[in-house]
Amino acid sequence: MRTTGAVLPAVGAVMNSFTNLLTAMREIMLIIHFIGLAMGLGTSFAFMFLGMASAKMEKQDALKFRLNILALSKMGHIGLTLLVISGIFLMTPYWGMLANMPMLIAKLVLVLILAALVGIIGSEGGKAKKGDAEMHLKKTEPLGKIALLTALLIVILAVYVFN
Repeated sequence: MRTTGAVLPAVGAVMNSFTNLLTAMREIMLIIHFIGLAMGLGTSFAFMFLGMASAKMEKQDALKFRLNILALSKMGHIGLTLLVISGIFLMTPYWGMLANMPMLIAKLVLVLILAALVGIIGSEGGKAKKGDAEMHLKKTEPLGKIALLTALLIVILAVYVFN
């Protein structure tokens, strides 16, 4: 009897420590998630405003400027990577009930679409640096707008899904 009495408080203490660790990990992942969101969404907004600025430039200057600002896309890629990695961890409590959460499914599908758009835009940007920049950059303009709208929809759905 004494052994059982001593074991139960020890198990409780271990479980309490584990719960505290999971809470701390969740908070860290949430911080990483928000940093990734700021980086990714910030990149989209930056491209939008820099695109408006380049529209006021001479054609050759605008083309050179647009090629130079492609370096910003690295920040967006890093942000999206942080979002996906932290999002997988943050989804842990929801995987089991995913089938009953259509808005969460929609959000996850939009994340996949956003990743594809970012990949295509990155590919076109790489091709633009190698030649025929005007043609390749023209392809990225509508995709960038769709990516921005997709990212905003993801944020809106996240607010509704996670309150």
